[in-house]
Amino acid sequence: MISILFGLGTAVCFAAGGLINSRLTKIIGPWSTVAWVMLFGLVITLPWVFLSGIPENLSDSALFLVLAGLGNIGGLILVSFAFRIGKVGVVAPVVATEGAISAVIAAVTGESIAPLVAFLLMAVVVGIVIAAIAPDPAPLHHERPVLAAGLATAASLFFGIGLFTAGTVSADLPVAWVLLPARLVGIVALAIPLAITGRLLITRRTAPWLMVMSTTEVLGTASFAVGAAAHVGITSVLASQFAPIAAVMAYVLFRERLGRLQIAGVSILVVSVTALAIAS
Repeated sequence: MISILFGLGTAVCFAAGGLINSRLTKIIGPWSTVAWVMLFGLVITLPWVFLSGIPENLSDSALFLVLAGLGNIGGLILVSFAFRIGKVGVVAPVVATEGAISAVIAAVTGESIAPLVAFLLMAVVVGIVIAAIAPDPAPLHHERPVLAAGLATAASLFFGIGLFTAGTVSADLPVAWVLLPARLVGIVALAIPLAITGRLLITRRTAPWLMVMSTTEVLGTASFAVGAAAHVGITSVLASQFAPIAAVMAYVLFRERLGRLQIAGVSILVVSVTALAIAS
């Protein structure tokens, strides 16, 4: 039950964050969007960290924490660039493979990949290619679907590694400490350099949404970590469902239309990712 509840919570948070990201990155750019999300996210996380105290086995999990942080920040940067030049209905399903990647890593660490898993991975690739190259009935301004799909694929790899490592250490460390590394990396590597060079952008219009996105990003990652500690496979399956949620909401809120072939590619992706997480 824990993995089901927190898996669904992850999906809702990631879907909301993706929708907001797709708007913010077009206004203030990917770098500023991620930098502010990490900054606000640190403000949310720090009190939680202090209340949790310093874990006794923190040093044993240091490498996993670093990988989790780098995976999270790298994925956010890449997906922000993808949202800037692609539709939510295409980018989100590709990024949703993060949960399946996490589950596959958990399943095949030290083992060979089962034939079914290999087949489903091929189906995922086919879905990505179809969604990327299919004719678009209502293209966005400056849309570059192939590049957007490529960036989203790279983002899913980063996110998958981050989710796997976060799930690995979440059983041994307080969730707040799992969330901390990405926010520290984001501030040191992005926010501070951008602020020094005068390129850390924000407006009255974007500030509230940046805070909301920061909250959904923290809650989504925390929710996955808690659910994965109980059962990583179930949590990954349900977390991946943020893709159809985001795609439907993008149509309702932004009127982003997809062609039949694009919908076919996205459908292959969603079904394959779900089956892959179950099979893993």
